[in-house]
Amino acid sequence: MTSQGELAGQVAIVTGGSRGIGRGIVLRLAAAGATVVVNYRERTPAAEETVALVTAAGGTAAAVSFDVGDPEAVRVGMQNVVEGYGRLDVLVNNAGVAADGLVLRLKDDDWERAIRTNLSGVFYCTRAALRAMVRARYGRIVNVTSVVAEMGNAGQAAYGAAKAGVVGFTKSLAREVASRGVTVNAVAPGFVETDMTAGLGAEQKAFYTTVIPVGRPATAADVAAAVAFLASPAAGYVTGHVLHVNGGLLM
Repeated sequence: MTSQGELAGQVAIVTGGSRGIGRGIVLRLAAAGATVVVNYRERTPAAEETVALVTAAGGTAAAVSFDVGDPEAVRVGMQNVVEGYGRLDVLVNNAGVAADGLVLRLKDDDWERAIRTNLSGVFYCTRAALRAMVRARYGRIVNVTSVVAEMGNAGQAAYGAAKAGVVGFTKSLAREVASRGVTVNAVAPGFVETDMTAGLGAEQKAFYTTVIPVGRPATAADVAAAVAFLASPAAGYVTGHVLHVNGGLLM
């Protein structure tokens, strides 16, 4: 969806960018010419590997560690990025955690962790990035939500609630900043093959491939392609939109 060099000269930050979907997004944005900041919380070797992959492909990336669920850490981390590069054009809010469990058995700490990272983290990072974007009168914010936000999934009430909150946040913020040249959109993946889903049994994986019309799960590259489009100058007239990447699982 993006062409080589379309993001040349731009600076992007991808939260949770060290592995899985986040890594795929980092590689795609870097291939389009952006300097990509890889945010991570604690997996330093994975973040360094992602940076090395970008560098090996001729791109530019750097790793920055801060917890998106900690508002002060986010403020300092994002400020350092803006001051270090002199700009911030693209923010991809991808960091997320699973806190699965039936509601009757769900612990308070698990609920709070899901909301803090998956929803509050989006707010903290966006708030910290907006000032530079509004000042430049240009910006692309892409929030990674989930098909679960709309169709639900037993055992994922906390995750689904947080991701549904991201959709509402996306649409409301899009209205706030559209006149400032900043677009705000979301990408909602369906079932994606990553190391987070690698532990699923063969029977569960077979179920997903039979109910997905395309007949296969998504790859990180599938999701990254959608993110790259919404992060590009070509998507300047698209805002407040949720782009579903689910192979037809939800229509």
